[in-house]
Amino acid sequence: MPRPLPDAQRPWCCGDAAALARRHDGGPPDKERPNVFGPAATASDNPAGPGRRGPPWLAVGDLNAFFALLLDNVVNLVMLTAILVFQFGMPAAFILTRMVPGTALGVMVGDLAYSWMAARRGRAMTAMPLGLDTPSTLGMALIVIGPVYAQSGDPYVAWEVGMATLVLMGVVKVVLAFFGDAVQRWIPQAGLLGPLAGIGLALLGLFPVVRIFSAPVAGLVAVGIVLYALVAGHRLPWRLPGALAAVVVGVLLYRVLGLLGWQVIPVHETAAAIGWHPPYPEFGRVLAGLPGALDYLPVSIPFGLLTIIGGINVTASARAAGDAYRTRDILLVEAGATLVAGLFGGVAQSTPYIGHPAYKAMGAKAGYTMATGLVVGIGGMLGLLGVVIDVVPEVAVAPILMFVGIAITVQAFAATPRRHLPAVAFSILPVLAYVVTIFTGQLIGAGATPHAALAAELDALTLVGRGFILTAMLWGAAVAFLVDRRALAVLGAFAALAAFSVFGVIHSVDPVGGIYLPWDVPEGRPWTFAAAYLATGLLLAGLCAFGPSGPGPDQTPTKDASAPDFPGASG
Repeated sequence: MPRPLPDAQRPWCCGDAAALARRHDGGPPDKERPNVFGPAATASDNPAGPGRRGPPWLAVGDLNAFFALLLDNVVNLVMLTAILVFQFGMPAAFILTRMVPGTALGVMVGDLAYSWMAARRGRAMTAMPLGLDTPSTLGMALIVIGPVYAQSGDPYVAWEVGMATLVLMGVVKVVLAFFGDAVQRWIPQAGLLGPLAGIGLALLGLFPVVRIFSAPVAGLVAVGIVLYALVAGHRLPWRLPGALAAVVVGVLLYRVLGLLGWQVIPVHETAAAIGWHPPYPEFGRVLAGLPGALDYLPVSIPFGLLTIIGGINVTASARAAGDAYRTRDILLVEAGATLVAGLFGGVAQSTPYIGHPAYKAMGAKAGYTMATGLVVGIGGMLGLLGVVIDVVPEVAVAPILMFVGIAITVQAFAATPRRHLPAVAFSILPVLAYVVTIFTGQLIGAGATPHAALAAELDALTLVGRGFILTAMLWGAAVAFLVDRRALAVLGAFAALAAFSVFGVIHSVDPVGGIYLPWDVPEGRPWTFAAAYLATGLLLAGLCAFGPSGPGPDQTPTKDASAPDFPGASG
């Protein structure tokens, strides 16, 4: 079992935006920081402790832990809904009554299962926290559901593809739960986290900026608070939480300026979705969306893989804190919760969160996960999220989303060995290509006609951007293997790129980016991509195996201790 990574190096694939924000709340270093959630519960505080009556799985510390875990999940649900409504124009009522209930059900099932696992093992156990995975929740909105809706104009089609993609993600997680440790050993950290860095910069960073400048006064002031409290790490007056302060100030400025007539406040009707909307099995719709979901295998496989590896790390972290859960059990629960969500209409996967030791330090047992699961699940089925969206405009949430993107990017570089930093940077390029094609595709769809040279360049960018997450992961892995002179691993990475490109999993030449059998494609471009990758892999593997060792003439030695220590760095 791998040792748990330090907080600054754990993969940011495990959700827990609030936990990361708390690490940047401007307080003193961890060894000196007071417990802002209140004192940890002791035996005398525990309702189940000596001289007290009550269930052994419930403690006073569960209250603070409940609010922290609940905030994480609500923020993710708000961001998912806001992106689909404000970025892609999907009907809010449809999202709140069709997509959110099943998504919330997955969280409820996972948290209740973790509560049961902790309660059955005794009163000393703290339940593993579970919630919506932040990167893949936002990625599903930006990469899968939103683009499908923009292309089809039918929310049911987008919903079906989203459900089917989530089910495929769950299947991947079930399989990988038995091989998670091996996958973590096979793929270097740069290949796993590099795609997240690209998503953080290009998707979670750029799109919020557009929203912020739609109402610049409220948006930029909220950004300033986020930068001061969360990014720079300074303490706000009265120890106000930075994320909460940014949202509140953004909302107040937005509403006041609207009352003064300085900006137009759109009228939302999302609160009209309040009612009882229980999720039902949607097997027929999942099957209907499966053909479209197959085109997004390059999305579902890496996202499922990242949460599995994150689950391995957080289980090791819990073991170090004194709660020895079986890794396979933790991973299978998160995989099962994801499958339940997808089969019942959900569109976002759940995952165990970073932060179990913090919840244990609060004195929490299993009550906080049970309460979070029930509140998120029942609240999602009642449509209560619509009230939050009506009150909180997108410009007030966008700075938090931008911070998530910054944090993901920083985490990707911080958790990667310095010699592999070029691999992280190289893996960002396919994500940038995808972002460019989002805007150019909208322009061409609206009737823009680029000249021949520009059209050829846009076509190349489109090919690079298709399957960008899997491309980025393998590009990053290949460069990391190259830095380490692992000849067979380099060849394996390029062989995988060749195989995926032949079938259109990456670099699809299909007009809509679908996968195919290469002999059904009239032109030979898939074979060209495969040949290029194989030739490059053979060349580099040969050089690694038989080439001279030592630095080449392009590497400039340096005595500057602050300079990067990857090959080729110059002082």
